Amino acid sequence: MSDWFVKNLGDAMLAGGPLTQIEELFLSVYAKVDTPEKAAVFIKHESEGRLHCEVYAYFSPGAVALAKMVDADKCKQPSQVGLSMLIGVEDAWQEPSPGLDK
Repeated sequence: MSDWFVKNLGDAMLAGGPLTQIEELFLSVYAKVDTPEKAAVFIKHESEGRLHCEVYAYFSPGAVALAKMVDADKCKQPSQVGLSMLIGVEDAWQEPSPGLDK
């Protein structure tokens, strides 16, 4: 249970809907049981040299069920630079991944 997951939500101007959906799914999945330790979703805006940035949602290992619901891909643990909390437990970032690349 140490894999991180990532989902590209596309252009930042259009990512509001998918972000809201992820928050609602998180609440519905994890409200039934207390939020698992280390369950969280983080977001990062990345431009990779393009004019417009894209939003990526990173799912901690504790949020694997949610990651699978939104068809997220396995990835390495994201850098904390530019990373912000969407929902969940802030210290979930401390959970290491085995080193897969995005």
